[in-house]
Amino acid sequence: MSFRDVPSGGRGRPSSSSSSMASKSPSQAVAAGIFQINTAVAAFRRLMDAIGTAKDTPDQRQKLHSTRQRILQLVKETSAKLKALSESDHDPTVDPSKKIEDAKLARDFQNTLQEFQKVQQLASERESTYSPAALPPSLPTNSGSIDSWAPTLPQEKQPFLMEQRRQEAVLLDNEIAFNEAMIEEREQGIREVEEQIGQVNEIFKDLAVLVHEQGMVVDDISSNIDSSSAATIETRVQLAKASKNVKSQTSLVLLSQERRHSDSEVHELLMLKTSNCCM
Repeated sequence: MSFRDVPSGGRGRPSSSSSSMASKSPSQAVAAGIFQINTAVAAFRRLMDAIGTAKDTPDQRQKLHSTRQRILQLVKETSAKLKALSESDHDPTVDPSKKIEDAKLARDFQNTLQEFQKVQQLASERESTYSPAALPPSLPTNSGSIDSWAPTLPQEKQPFLMEQRRQEAVLLDNEIAFNEAMIEEREQGIREVEEQIGQVNEIFKDLAVLVHEQGMVVDDISSNIDSSSAATIETRVQLAKASKNVKSQTSLVLLSQERRHSDSEVHELLMLKTSNCCM
């Protein structure tokens, strides 16, 4: 199963985690899913640490299996929500800050999934190495001594001996069947784990592509912000230059006017002096 194969919505009965996130916004639902996965992975790790110890029992293995299944379900649900969220962010009207926050959610989900991959792989290795402690049907403690005193038994005790031997054979068959069932169950569990690991790996690969795409979007947003800031600064510089030029031109005009006014006054004085001289 691939991340892109996970539908954005389904007709199936929603799980408890889906119901709890239904009333949240898409971004909040993804964040809640990541939190639930992190919590479940921590519980999974504690169960995994018991493998190979005295606490390693069939019941403990069942809890490990159930927790793994729950995590996988949460991963699928969160992947679907993140996929829908990513698609909605392609809308040019979406606020850039929201796109950046959603890209961060995708990276957080990627880190969470990567951590689960590590723990899941380690658990698989331990499950393959150790068998859970079990109490198979045991043979009677005195079974080895029956044949030694059988010839000395009275005739009326012979049926008792035969019954003991029959019970031994039944118990031995049961023990063999039990061991075979345990081996089959263990192999089946290993196959399921390998399949689940494959599913998580596929989701992780597609998630990496999604994170890369969102990273490019964030880079574009940052680039646009930088370009806008640079353009704003350049505009301010140009406006400052224009203002300075206007002031300079205004000063020149005023200076020119003052000079013309001064020249006019000088000319008038000269004319006045000339007129006086002629008189």
